[in-house]
Amino acid sequence: MAVFTEVSLADAQALVDRLGLGPVTALRGIASGIENTNYFVTTERGEWVLTLFERLTHEQLPFYLHLMKHLAGRGIPVPDPQADASGEILHTVCGKPAALVDKLSGGHQLAPSVWHCRQVGQMLARMHLAGRDYPRHQPNLRGLSWWIETVPVVVPHMDESARRLIEDELAFQRHLAETAGYQALPRGPVHADLFRDNVMFDGLPGHEKLTGFFDFYFAGVDTWLFDLAVCLNDWCIDLPTGRLDEDRASAMVAAYDAECPLSADELRLLPAMMRAGALRFWTSRLWDFHLPREASMLKPHDPTHFERVLRERVANPWHWMRG
Repeated sequence: MAVFTEVSLADAQALVDRLGLGPVTALRGIASGIENTNYFVTTERGEWVLTLFERLTHEQLPFYLHLMKHLAGRGIPVPDPQADASGEILHTVCGKPAALVDKLSGGHQLAPSVWHCRQVGQMLARMHLAGRDYPRHQPNLRGLSWWIETVPVVVPHMDESARRLIEDELAFQRHLAETAGYQALPRGPVHADLFRDNVMFDGLPGHEKLTGFFDFYFAGVDTWLFDLAVCLNDWCIDLPTGRLDEDRASAMVAAYDAECPLSADELRLLPAMMRAGALRFWTSRLWDFHLPREASMLKPHDPTHFERVLRERVANPWHWMRG
């Protein structure tokens, strides 16, 4: 959510006029994130988030936007794309595909407790179940095929130890994807990027309630287990070391399992999917770090963080069992 494309007040007002949301009273660029251009837009009707898509195309975007509409219609707290008079939710601003969604209440919880992790696990399961009848299909564009394509591009920038680790893990995941157990895992639309900064909470400290998931622009059809693993690798670790906090991890998985019971294959393959989640984000951070794009607020994430996470997941696989 950096700013790659500068949006003027007049540009924003032109879109807001088409949506019938009243005069724009404030427009502010959002510095966090690294994929799209984002602005907070305030109008007389409320607060919104304007996104201009820098990589996704007009052909790809309906999957994401209609998924959010689908989930919102089933009671999942996600941003709701705003439609014009003809019902269109995909717009154009400054020559780029764009969307305007309502701004969720609350703020991020960057130091989550068991309480927060339990809520994320519960809502993630509800989101997966709510997406079962979503009719559109698009693969996870940052899934295995992308890892296979991208790892050879980033390895020339890596030292020998890191290169050996990433190539060995890619080989492991390629083999895993061909197994019957993996192919039997439940699948459907997944968020695929549900980090601490993509969830909102509101309320008194220690008693905050989850108010929403957002930033669905890495979503795609993949295994539900991969989505859960991505969450575990961010919400339930010690950030400096990558070590798993088993209390937070157990709370998240138990809450998920209570809403959407995990299969025997999911329980068995959870450690491997946690490795897959670490590989995915290590690869993308290496790519963003060594092959950056220009943006007025862009700060690439440190790729070595997910190298540490992957090393931890390989050295200390974690199995969850129902109590």
